[in-house]
Amino acid sequence: MSVTFLSPLAALVALVVAVPLVVFLEMRRRGHRTRAAVDLPDPSRRWYLGIGSAIVLVGALLGLAASQPVLQVRETVRERTDAEAFFVIDITKSMLARSTPDASTRLARAKTDALVLRDAVPELPVGIASVTDRTLPYLFPSPDETVFRTTLAQSVGIERPPPVEELLSRVTRLDTLGAVATQGFYSPSARRRVLVVLTDGESLPQTNPHLTALFGKPPGIETMFVQIWKPDERVFVKGLPVPGYRSDPTARTTLDRFASELGAKVYSENDLGGAVAGLRSLAASGPTAVRGERLRHLALAPFLAAAAFLPLALLLWRRER
Repeated sequence: MSVTFLSPLAALVALVVAVPLVVFLEMRRRGHRTRAAVDLPDPSRRWYLGIGSAIVLVGALLGLAASQPVLQVRETVRERTDAEAFFVIDITKSMLARSTPDASTRLARAKTDALVLRDAVPELPVGIASVTDRTLPYLFPSPDETVFRTTLAQSVGIERPPPVEELLSRVTRLDTLGAVATQGFYSPSARRRVLVVLTDGESLPQTNPHLTALFGKPPGIETMFVQIWKPDERVFVKGLPVPGYRSDPTARTTLDRFASELGAKVYSENDLGGAVAGLRSLAASGPTAVRGERLRHLALAPFLAAAAFLPLALLLWRRER
């Protein structure tokens, strides 16, 4: 455990405390002279000491906060040796839909939910893939959360890559998820395989009759869906809704039917807690091995700035008395 300062010179802001401290000492001197002239007793030294200490403490805490201290903690990283997961994200144009031009798109919400789900299974190696009218991997299962976040942020985007059938108004084909079972998405050592699909459910009808058999073939693929969808969402271009797109009110029914064939469960984006519990249940528990060490960082500046309000509140309280 160690502490580093990102902006050490900024700690000089603490010197600003000299101004109110000089003012306070001058007021004390004048007050002493005035009280002596009318034969009144001075406040106790402890009272003055409390005020002066509070002023110095406010400056010290703000100076420390300005220097941006960061606490570094090393922790052992363990990973599951028997299980892997893939998060597959729908990247078709319907994932651009949102309730208003300023609201988050379905894709943005899917990424946010993916991070929450990833954090729920820190020991599980997780990969990332996309689905349009084909399913393609971006990241093979890795226990490195930083790599997961970077790949999710920088590689996952609408039609990156584009679908094969670009001229169709609807291109999502969830039955292409069969690729995760046939094209080496999981390593041979993964005896427990988990698939999490984040999609709006606005999919073309299934045309792969062998999908259930593929997912059921030992060791099998445990699957769950998170539907990122709200009614009356539109796709906006330059603030105006695209005339040719409307949210499909049958999307949940279609997704439920598809999931039931795989023995999977569908969670709404409004039930992320349920999705987290479902993922943990699918991942279950298993043997782990030490992968190495991870350096975690905790910014202390917000806590120090908040702590500065305590002596400041003391000053205000003393002033009122």
